[in-house]
Amino acid sequence: MNKPLLKGMEGVFIPVNDPSHSSKWYEDKLGFKLLYIEEEAAVMKISEESQTVVCLVKCSNHHPMKFPENNFGVGKYYNFIPQNFEETHRLLVEQGVKVGPIGGEGNTMFFTFYDPDGNPLGVCQ
Repeated sequence: MNKPLLKGMEGVFIPVNDPSHSSKWYEDKLGFKLLYIEEEAAVMKISEESQTVVCLVKCSNHHPMKFPENNFGVGKYYNFIPQNFEETHRLLVEQGVKVGPIGGEGNTMFFTFYDPDGNPLGVCQ
């Protein structure tokens, strides 16, 4: 195949206990913009520049996302691209978000943080 069939990602779906509660956290801590909300889900825009939306989906018997054990060192499904890597880490820590240490290899830097439902999310540069 000479050209890709796909050109990007429309949506990321994250399981949560309460879309209303979680959407407020994503607004307050990450600056996401709420597009619409209903009982079963909240749809949020990451930024004006991003085409990808984040959909917080209410799940019964919620368990935080858990990436299967692997030898690659990955423990989360999603990495977000920051405006400013160090500032993002610092601000999340200052806001009391559970944040892991900064790691990296070569020119790549990354860290993991957790939403109020315990879902691991990443930031990578």
